[in-house]
Amino acid sequence: MAKVNDNYAKLPGSYLFSEIARRTAAYQEANPQAKLIKMGIGDVTRPLVPAVIEAMHAAVDDLATSERFHGYGPEQGYAFLREAIQQGDFAARGIDIS
Repeated sequence: MAKVNDNYAKLPGSYLFSEIARRTAAYQEANPQAKLIKMGIGDVTRPLVPAVIEAMHAAVDDLATSERFHGYGPEQGYAFLREAIQQGDFAARGIDIS
């Protein structure tokens, strides 16, 4: 006979994104004049730009052979990507996060 894992009872009663949606709806109902910029999961307003599509295709193609497949990346992200974000997003705005 299968036994239910007792740890399931320790999980919170609400999923984060459904809780955010509930609170957002309550706020909007109480403040109908307020304009909200929703930045939650699945709230997109524009299609992907060609550069993103090309990069995603290249990344998928890179993982398509056993010789190039490398599985999950490091837990802190790839150094080249962290450096690109630091330079392109932060340093470009005069913010030093090094």
